[in-house]
Amino acid sequence: MHHIQEKILRLIDTEDVSDLSLRDIAGKIGETGSPQKIKHHINQLAKKGFIKINPKDKRIQKIDNGMNKESNVISLPILGSANCGQALVFAENNIKGYLKVTKGILGDLIQDIADLFVLRAVGSSMTRSNILNNSIEDGDYVIVNKKNYTPKSGDYVVSIIDGVANIKKLFIDYKNNQIILLSESNQDIAPMYIHENDLDDYLIAGQVVLVMKEPENLDDFMNISASDILKDLGHMSKEEHDYYMNL
Repeated sequence: MHHIQEKILRLIDTEDVSDLSLRDIAGKIGETGSPQKIKHHINQLAKKGFIKINPKDKRIQKIDNGMNKESNVISLPILGSANCGQALVFAENNIKGYLKVTKGILGDLIQDIADLFVLRAVGSSMTRSNILNNSIEDGDYVIVNKKNYTPKSGDYVVSIIDGVANIKKLFIDYKNNQIILLSESNQDIAPMYIHENDLDDYLIAGQVVLVMKEPENLDDFMNISASDILKDLGHMSKEEHDYYMNL
């Protein structure tokens, strides 16, 4: 998230900004540039679902961590993809959508909801991992907790190296003053070694705490559903058939 957006959210937490002008908001967060810049970031926060803007009076209301207190459903922000293989997929720090889960899925993690985010796993180098009896496979959603995280050996982590997100198992080699990031799969994939002097270029974004997997028969179920729709629609051209199959 952009640092100006973070400042705006902190301001909304501490005071009512409804009667403040864009210039007033800019002054309070220490960004005295163009008011249009503040307007842009307010609109971005609204698009991402962090705030709600009343279309009539333009009042700003913060949405509490994506969770409606009257609802059992929680929306966790999906920040993009994380590669489980070679470092190829860029970790984009903007919300791609939301993964909806109920409170029961999160259990005790509900207390850390503001620090949870989701990534989509890409690759197959973590197929022998074990997070609460679930491995990480291509296409899985992984839930990551970034709250006050101090890494320790054996944790599954999301690491950011050269702007690229990777999901790996972490080992701290105190003897050689280095961190080792391990793959866990049937493939012969070499570890990644990071010396303590290079840690400024290395960031642990959080610990992988849950893996949300698609049922193995989901694709078959979706294909059956598509076939039922086509039967109901009756005769159609090839173009129409292809259109409905790709919905």
